[in-house]
Amino acid sequence: MSRTAPGTRLSQWLLAAALIIVVDQLTKILVIGAFQLGDVHPVTGFFNLVRAHNYGAAFSFLHGASGWQRWFFLGLGLAAAGFIVWMLRRHGQQRLFAWALTLILGGALGNVIDRAVHGYVVDFIQVHAGGWYFPAFNVADSAITVGAVLLVLDELRRVRRG
Repeated sequence: MSRTAPGTRLSQWLLAAALIIVVDQLTKILVIGAFQLGDVHPVTGFFNLVRAHNYGAAFSFLHGASGWQRWFFLGLGLAAAGFIVWMLRRHGQQRLFAWALTLILGGALGNVIDRAVHGYVVDFIQVHAGGWYFPAFNVADSAITVGAVLLVLDELRRVRRG
């Protein structure tokens, strides 16, 4: 067990989440400044930089809804952030688990900021192969995905030890 005070440990995780938010928002600002909506700039044979607006959730779920989803996902993101901070306060000493939560927190708040400011999430990373295109995503989405994978790994580790 670490001798670090719980409040200090929480502040370290919150600082890491803030760094994710900053990187996410800076990349989105660059994309907004350099791209028009719908622009596609090939980088490699399987990777494009694009500018897309996602009014829905992951993979454009509810993208075509009438507008209520903006407030729903904004509220859901804030509620999730509150729960994650509570979990980090209680379990911040569990490094893998805390990293997973921190990545999810930073990503969720990065997308919440987009919803609050723009009414949609700015996506700009597009991967593709053989005519198949994965839905565009961003740094926040990447952080959430890596965090989710770490949660699964942490649980598998916990089950194996148990």
